[in-house]
Amino acid sequence: MGSYKEKFKTKADAAAAEIKDIIKEHGNKKIGEVTLSQIYQGMRGITGLVSETSLLDAHEGIRFRGYTIPELQEKLPKAKGGSEPLPEGIFYLMLFDELPSEEDMNEMTAKLQRRSHVPTHVFNTIDALPLNTHPMTMFVVGVMALQTESNFAKEYARGLNKKDYWEHVFDDAMDLIARLPRIAAYVYRRKYKNNEHIQPNGLLDWAGNFAHMLGYEDDGFKELMRLYMTIHADHEGGNVSAHTTHLVGSALSDPYLSFAAGMNGLAGPLHGLANQEVIKWIFEMQEQLGTELPGKEQISKYVQETLANGKVVPGYGHAVLRKTDPRFTAQMEFGKKHMPDDALCQTVWNIYDTVPPILQSLGKIKNPWPNVDAHSGALLVHYGMTEYEFYTVLFAVSRSLGVMASLIWDRALGFPIERPKSVTTNLVRGWLNGTEEIWGD
Repeated sequence: MGSYKEKFKTKADAAAAEIKDIIKEHGNKKIGEVTLSQIYQGMRGITGLVSETSLLDAHEGIRFRGYTIPELQEKLPKAKGGSEPLPEGIFYLMLFDELPSEEDMNEMTAKLQRRSHVPTHVFNTIDALPLNTHPMTMFVVGVMALQTESNFAKEYARGLNKKDYWEHVFDDAMDLIARLPRIAAYVYRRKYKNNEHIQPNGLLDWAGNFAHMLGYEDDGFKELMRLYMTIHADHEGGNVSAHTTHLVGSALSDPYLSFAAGMNGLAGPLHGLANQEVIKWIFEMQEQLGTELPGKEQISKYVQETLANGKVVPGYGHAVLRKTDPRFTAQMEFGKKHMPDDALCQTVWNIYDTVPPILQSLGKIKNPWPNVDAHSGALLVHYGMTEYEFYTVLFAVSRSLGVMASLIWDRALGFPIERPKSVTTNLVRGWLNGTEEIWGD
């Protein structure tokens, strides 16, 4: 079966037994209360999912298997000569619930390299799309074309014991993660670089090779990709991309179909386009103020005008966090180390000093602090990646690490198809009048 699978099976069997005991002893206990506002407003705050890989802490930000972003930056293995964590390490941590050693990391990188071949028909399918197709559409079409390689789909069609589902989902997840950088880079070079493609370099780590195939050989950009892929990998289970992947996977759709569905959610303006919106807003501000490095007073006035016009400041505010997003802080530290004199980054930092006090003064915003999207675009622009539509594809490649680790666990723990009960407003109305009752499905 292989050492990785044997190790995983030991972990999964123990966890499954523990969960079974918890359900037997405590299954009738309530977790939270569901209100009509939650039913009507996106189920916000309803505890209804188990996602083992990460948890969003209101005061510490995202925790991956209990570790904060600063802790991961310190503890995860790094590329030779680099200072940023390798994203293979965050995947290993989410999968096995333990920090990888250098040896573990080298083995994970090697496994992904060996699985990274993309069949020619995938590229041909992408090439059949018009050049003006959105890069996320090209990317998802590439993933769908790759579905022909699904081990799970083939084995399920032959007849598969449900206890063995996880093993083939495991293989699919590893293959998919290994191949995504190649597909994403192909989309980028086809759309923006005159269809001039760059072959992979098997001597590089997963994120470093992705940077290479995109056409960026600067060591700083490779370090940025390592950081970016790590901090965007997961954000617990309730966000659209993670939840959709989990939901579609619960119907036993294979990892390729499940991931493609989740990434169609990521492509939505309310989910994965936020960093693009931040850059657009900053450029509009610079143009209106007539300077690429506006002062804090100028920014303050512009922000107040933005708010007065009923608009929001992109990149600020979060439904859960009650402090600056640690992912923003990690990127700010990266910027101050690698590009301290960059005018766009300095503007981001000036906005950071200016916006929170203004939002706090309104008295309506619980969290006036920046989230991860407030900074990432400025770092990419510094290295010359100004194709803003492509930023969501970078996000998608990173997010594969979290949602695939979660999907493997979903099948290992035997989670059933997800089917929440829904109600009609007519039923709610009758319930409020005392003429109807709400019942379970």
